[in-house]
Amino acid sequence: MQTRKMGEWCEVQVPGEWNGRSIDSILKEEWQVPKKLLHRYRMEKSVRHNGAEAPWSALLKEGDKLGIRMFTAEPYGVEPEYMEIEVLYEDDHVLIVHKPAGMDTHPADAGGGGTLANGVAFHLQMEGVETKVRHIHRLDQDTTGAVVFAKHALAGVIMDRLLTERQIKREYEALAEGRLRQKKGTIDAPIGRDRHHPTRRRVSPNGDRAVTHYQVERYDRSQDVTLVRLQLDTGRTHQIRVHMSHIGHPLLGDALYGSRRAGMGRQALHARRVSLQHPITGEQLTVEAPLPTDFSALLQP
Repeated sequence: MQTRKMGEWCEVQVPGEWNGRSIDSILKEEWQVPKKLLHRYRMEKSVRHNGAEAPWSALLKEGDKLGIRMFTAEPYGVEPEYMEIEVLYEDDHVLIVHKPAGMDTHPADAGGGGTLANGVAFHLQMEGVETKVRHIHRLDQDTTGAVVFAKHALAGVIMDRLLTERQIKREYEALAEGRLRQKKGTIDAPIGRDRHHPTRRRVSPNGDRAVTHYQVERYDRSQDVTLVRLQLDTGRTHQIRVHMSHIGHPLLGDALYGSRRAGMGRQALHARRVSLQHPITGEQLTVEAPLPTDFSALLQP
């Protein structure tokens, strides 16, 4: 699907598969725009057909131009702050960046700084893009890797839905202590808060369902650590860290969940790959974040 940014508007060239469908059906069925945003589009006359206002019942033809006012200016929601951020993928709708270790995804309090969201706000500001900083998911402070941001409200609500429907696939790499007996497996164990610690989570029968799939990549006998690839069906706080500790293989350097080895001074966990359907064009995106140097150094022969 071909799209073009024209000021506040996104012009979409109607593909063949939309031929004969109404504007209303594209908004409600193809993009599944929520009612609140649909109402805003109606009130602000934010939809055009071939450059002019048209009833939403109007039928589209292949090659028509469907215009949506997607890029309206709005406050960032966080203070822009200069920092070097590594952009892994970017277009008019989606931004995927590499979060370094020791940095929160977003501020805990209003006006807070030093987070990835502050750096993203500055990056957008330098591009002349005025939009709320919308992270679609988070990573723990000391976990590195790919984080997805939406560059406007429609992309945000669509990707939030895709995440809820488990259509955004996130793949992690970790170094677990010891040698795992099984080459691959699934950990299906509910996770809840640990009432004895303010930030720690634990496997609990009263917790929320959490499912982690893992596959062993290789075992390093000299360090007694296993490189594991993991995928999540759910996104509970500290999920991988809790689950790996639960099966007796805490992540290297993860003192909070039972590691007694320093490793690289943090938990050895990296969000290596994210795959999703583009919220506007529908194309499949797969973006990789290279291993940080402290992690890759542990894998040297």
